[in-house]
Amino acid sequence: MFKTLEEAKSFCKDNGITMLDFKMTDINGAWRHITLPVDRLDEDMMIYGVGFDGSNYGYAQVENSDMVFIPDLSTAAVEPYTEGVLTMTGDVMIIAVPNNKPFDQYPRNVAKRAVEYMKETGIADTMIIGPEFEFHVFDEVSFRNDPHHSEMRIACDEAYWATSEGTNGHQIRYKAGYHADIPHDVNFELRNEMCRTLENWGVKVKYHHHEVGSPAQEEIETEMGEMTEMADKTMIVKYVIRNEAERWGKSATFMPKPVLDEAGNGMHVHIILTKDGKPLFYDPSGYAMLSDEALWFIGGMLKHAASLCALTNPSTNSFKRLVPGFEAPVTIGYATANRSAVVRIPAYAKSPMKKRFELRNPDATCNPYYAYSAILMAGLDGIKNKIDPHANGWGPYDFNLFDLPEEEKAKIDSLPRSLDDALDALEKDHEYLTAGGVFPERLIKQWITKKRAELKKINRIPNPAEFEAYYSL
Repeated sequence: MFKTLEEAKSFCKDNGITMLDFKMTDINGAWRHITLPVDRLDEDMMIYGVGFDGSNYGYAQVENSDMVFIPDLSTAAVEPYTEGVLTMTGDVMIIAVPNNKPFDQYPRNVAKRAVEYMKETGIADTMIIGPEFEFHVFDEVSFRNDPHHSEMRIACDEAYWATSEGTNGHQIRYKAGYHADIPHDVNFELRNEMCRTLENWGVKVKYHHHEVGSPAQEEIETEMGEMTEMADKTMIVKYVIRNEAERWGKSATFMPKPVLDEAGNGMHVHIILTKDGKPLFYDPSGYAMLSDEALWFIGGMLKHAASLCALTNPSTNSFKRLVPGFEAPVTIGYATANRSAVVRIPAYAKSPMKKRFELRNPDATCNPYYAYSAILMAGLDGIKNKIDPHANGWGPYDFNLFDLPEEEKAKIDSLPRSLDDALDALEKDHEYLTAGGVFPERLIKQWITKKRAELKKINRIPNPAEFEAYYSL
């Protein structure tokens, strides 16, 4: 928003800004914030930052947990959910003598280093991405996990299970919500308001619509942009969607699979590489008009698909979405216009600057800075080593993979079936991530340790399905 400190100070004075709100990202990819009076915005702050204790943010312990936050004025925006507040994100540094140094585990720093590494390889200078945000909006949600009482309850007047009592009678049929119109689409105006807020914050919206899932499954797709910028904007999108739903008396979730046997929430990522402003993925004579570099990039993602899942699908719930029958990928392969492949090449994107592909397995429980950086590093590894996806037996699969006979399906590599499997893969396969010092080894170890602890906690909890299956045995 601002190029200089004077621009920012002048804006604050002219627009009644009284407080600054600085948003920082923890290891999970959740925002935390610290707020201070606007008169603290000065040259000292831009140089020396605001000190805080980073030991509670989930990263591996370092020799000094005292850190400083340096605001990035270009990310500034008027906070839409409180009065008189200017909010922004920025970078986190470790206090050092004589000069502070970037904290190498901080998500935004990892993303910036990944971009620097890409430039150092000489392969490309810009990664352009476009995430698609799928989510549910429920009227009420409650959950409880006590030793004597476990439950999860969702109330959604739009869903097929809702009774006629107290509803409008226009419930959406099971798995029949795609592009549903009003009055069935009860959150149409809510999504409009979400998009207006995003546009005011500088996040350009491509479109929005109702998704496949009957119980108020929605999608907002943003315009494409540079990778680190889009990681910042991913955080904004999730923040706005949740808070706008709250303002309307509802609850929004990005859980990959909140509803049994309904479509899950993914975050498909469209990808383009450029160098000196020219596209690297276009070749009119190549398969699906893709260049060798594009296919090698795909090859890198497919080679490392299992370990990527530990960062792009980092929840136990993620793998309840990655099952057959719900337009979610389960196999490692690529194809044109085939939504059952983990890498899909949109047939409608034909011009040189729009030629791209999408990775379909990620979901929004990820830390976007880590996930996008990992995707880039896998693709660069593919280009450096000329990993041919066809020669490796990963396609192209220009047919519905779900329709194959079981014996043929068994011959095709599959995505991990659980978070445990994905973490095993990450332990064995992460050198492509540490190349160029992009992902510190201690960050990967801390990520695995943290996720293993989550698994241990969740796996030991009895659930109602187990009572149904085993109580009388």
